[in-house]
Amino acid sequence: MTYELLTALFTFALVTVITPGPNNLMLMASGANFGFRRTLPHMLGIGIGFPTMIFLVGIGVMQVFDRWPLSYTFLKIFSVAYLLYLAWKIANAAPPTNAEVTGKPLTFLQSAAFQWVNPKAWSMALSAITLYASSRDLPAVMWVAGVYVCVSFLSTTGWTVLGQQMRRLLKNPSRLRVFNALMALLLVATLIPVLWPAQG
Repeated sequence: MTYELLTALFTFALVTVITPGPNNLMLMASGANFGFRRTLPHMLGIGIGFPTMIFLVGIGVMQVFDRWPLSYTFLKIFSVAYLLYLAWKIANAAPPTNAEVTGKPLTFLQSAAFQWVNPKAWSMALSAITLYASSRDLPAVMWVAGVYVCVSFLSTTGWTVLGQQMRRLLKNPSRLRVFNALMALLLVATLIPVLWPAQG
């Protein structure tokens, strides 16, 4: 991969992972509710799980959808249902004092598995492979996945720290409820492009 292409890939990857989406909104909510340390497994699940997804998509997972188009419809339905469930969990998260005892942030495996039902993750993975590893050869796919490991570290850390810093302002239970409700609504809003794709 040439330096110019690698620079373009890095820029594309950073822009796509750092913009608001289900992963980032959930990380910010987790950082606010549980703090940085308890959110680490969630962060690592994204940082490793999404590049793994890109790698598997690049070496041929999409052939499943080509052979059985109905499987993509089932994936979409499951994705929407699961995101709505996660939005409900965020909206009903416990206050920080209780969350430290009873709250349960996403685990590494839950976070990694979530990538497969995250509509934005699918869009990013397909776009990255199409644009920067169109040949689907192993070195090109590994370059794309490797770059996403790097940028995911930057993004997950940034969004979690942002949530953690907001935690100071959210010690008031009523403020936390408003924040969690807003995060839940924004998470649901990320479904709009999936349910009503732009025409044209």
